[in-house]
Amino acid sequence: MSLSAKQIDFLNRPFDWTLDVAEGTPRSGKTTACILRFYDFLNTSKDSNFLVVGASQQQAFRLVMDGDGNGLIHLFGRQANLKHDDHGDHLEALTCSGVKKIYYKGGAKADSDKTIRGLSLGGVYFCEIDILHMNMIQECFRRTYAAHIRWHLADLNPPAPMHPVITDVFNVQDTRWTHWTVDDNPIITPERKEELRRTLERNPYLYQRDWLGERCIPQGVIYSMFDPTKHILPRLPDDARPIEMYFAGDGGLTDATSVSCNLVCRTKKGMALYRVANWYYDGGNKAMSVQARELAGTFAPYCRNRWNMREDAWYIDPACKALRKELELYGIDALNADNNAHDIRGSTKGIKVGIEYTQNMIQDGCFFLVEDETYGHIDFLKEIGMYCVDEHGNPVDAYNHAMDELRYSINHFVKQYMY
Repeated sequence: MSLSAKQIDFLNRPFDWTLDVAEGTPRSGKTTACILRFYDFLNTSKDSNFLVVGASQQQAFRLVMDGDGNGLIHLFGRQANLKHDDHGDHLEALTCSGVKKIYYKGGAKADSDKTIRGLSLGGVYFCEIDILHMNMIQECFRRTYAAHIRWHLADLNPPAPMHPVITDVFNVQDTRWTHWTVDDNPIITPERKEELRRTLERNPYLYQRDWLGERCIPQGVIYSMFDPTKHILPRLPDDARPIEMYFAGDGGLTDATSVSCNLVCRTKKGMALYRVANWYYDGGNKAMSVQARELAGTFAPYCRNRWNMREDAWYIDPACKALRKELELYGIDALNADNNAHDIRGSTKGIKVGIEYTQNMIQDGCFFLVEDETYGHIDFLKEIGMYCVDEHGNPVDAYNHAMDELRYSINHFVKQYMY
């Protein structure tokens, strides 16, 4: 196997950081280097159990265990066999430091972390860590507390600058970051590199991400007109006179739940909507009954006391019947939110109508965030920077929990006060 100078340097490094991150362009040779490095670690560590985690178990197996003929199965050869035990599917391999079990699991769902509860790990390989659920990522770090050499490995293509994996993982752990580009892959010829460069240059986003390997805002960000310097305020403006307060929410049994407190205000420039607080839970282990208790017993009273108002209504995602039922137990008669299911404006239909309303509100200076030390907007800001459309112009069903309830809150405001 031919290796580049970058790959050789990566392989020869000691395991002296908690997290090694290989971030860069597709086809940069980083995955090959990571598999070899993890193989070296398995032969070094004295621990017995290890984990490879991808978005799904199939992805973890395909990219790392098999690796197009270069994965762990092939590196260990006859010294390893695929097996299954109470903790799941794994590769049992005879290494230089003893017999190891390398489990491979999916980690993109909110409850994926349950699959590794009770399993002590010597190390973890996060495959495309930016598409894994944060619950799974954090549980993996907890599973290695007692490891002989506490070391983790992650690979990924450049994420959006506001991606939570940067703030909640890379900036928190003792991280060594390595940047990769197509130049670091020895199997790509100069002619092919030039062909790729010419192709990618036609699209600034793809050139920045897939050629330079830089973090950039995803192509087709839906609310690109949102400017934190303009639309985030330290306090409610002096000329803003609240006339209505209401809550809007989106949730699910295993998905994130996001509920916002919104103030409708008259200002010198006209009507405006201020998002003044956000209760957000990323899903997984907190029962809907517990979420409702926190919303009704802590979040709502906090908002009422801060703004000296009672809400007019709660607008909850029509699909989230469980949350509405639980809120009823606390005397809150939550209504079905307007989710644009029947909206038509010219050639625009459904959810795209609500998105258009929201874009116009932001663009026209009618929507703002007001900072709050207790219930801030960090999760909202993470989502708004990554909520985008696909190549067909349809909203991608990801990073959209706060974005959905934002749309519900905007729908009420627009239809009540604007049209």
